This record gives sequence, structure tokens and C-alpha cells, in this order.
Amino acid sequence: MNKYEMGVVFKPTLEEDALKEELGKVQDLIARFGGTVEKVDEWGKRRLAYEIKYISEGYYDFITFSAESGAPAELESRMRIMENVLRYLIIRIDE
Repeated sequence: MNKYEMGVVFKPTLEEDALKEELGKVQDLIARFGGTVEKVDEWGKRRLAYEIKYISEGYYDFITFSAESGAPAELESRMRIMENVLRYLIIRIDE
């Protein structure tokens, strides 16, 4: 199992309940592909470095998880179609 960190930027128009629901969906996706969530770091609403579709802010969340090597590709294919996700990035953490 490899360790990964995923950064996700959600739309700023989400209410707190909807934001928690979207974060739960991401964690469920990780679990579905055999991963284990170790830590969730919520940064809250921050200003983006550049506008994305005329949006200048977003909710930042960073998730540390362990999974097999095929899981990030599967996660990326699912994250790409989530409409409340502005951007995401998955990196492998070397130990």
C-alpha cells in the first residue's frame, strides 16, 4: 500500500452541510477503491491563485490516505465528473 495526499478545491457557493456531504462522497470513493483515510485537513474558504470559470474563491481540503497503486487513477476519473469540485490533485508521499 502506498501513501497519498489529495488536495480538493470545492465551489465556494456550497452550504456547510453540502460541503460535508461532498467531502463524505470523496472519502467514500477512497474506501470503495480499497483505500484507508488517515487524516482530513480542512483549510476552509481561501482565495484561489487564479480564477477558474470566473470563481475566485474555494473551500480547500487535504486528505491523506493509503491505497493500492491503481486507486489514484480510478479516483481521478470519478473526481473529474463531480460538479462541485473545481480542482483536485493526488500525489504520492514517499516515506
